[in-house]
Amino acid sequence: MPTPEDLRQRLIRNFHDGPLERLERPPRYDTQSRSLTDGTAARKLGATFDIVAPGKQSCPYHLHHAQEEMFVILQGEGTLRVAGELLPVRAGDVISIPPGPEYPHHLLNTSDAPLHYLSIGTQTWPDVCEYPDSGKVSAMPGPSGWRLRQRLENTLDYWDGEP
Repeated sequence: MPTPEDLRQRLIRNFHDGPLERLERPPRYDTQSRSLTDGTAARKLGATFDIVAPGKQSCPYHLHHAQEEMFVILQGEGTLRVAGELLPVRAGDVISIPPGPEYPHHLLNTSDAPLHYLSIGTQTWPDVCEYPDSGKVSAMPGPSGWRLRQRLENTLDYWDGEP
């Protein structure tokens, strides 16, 4: 039988605890993130705590074909770019993004203060992610597997390399 400490380690994370991993690519991207589900008993959901610097964004405009995402704005204000539109978001907003091509999206911190939010998503594998602004596509078999990224115009013919 698991001890209370074993259960705590498997089931509970606090987004205030632990180090943040910074992902920065000037001039546009600057975010700090911490997984809330790595090392837990979670199997179907993944979650991260994200802080986006003022005037920056955390990731490129994208869409998933398998994974559904939810963003919970905890602190600050920003803009959700979704389906080609710009929508203001603020603390307390909960954003639901289903998989599929209808809702390409990303969050932009368009304010002068840090934007804090939770990213929650289904861990549905395999997944294909498209990046409409850059014409890239990414195939991902699983959370720790390889990732294949290329531009759509570089797609090989089905028979390429076959006798």
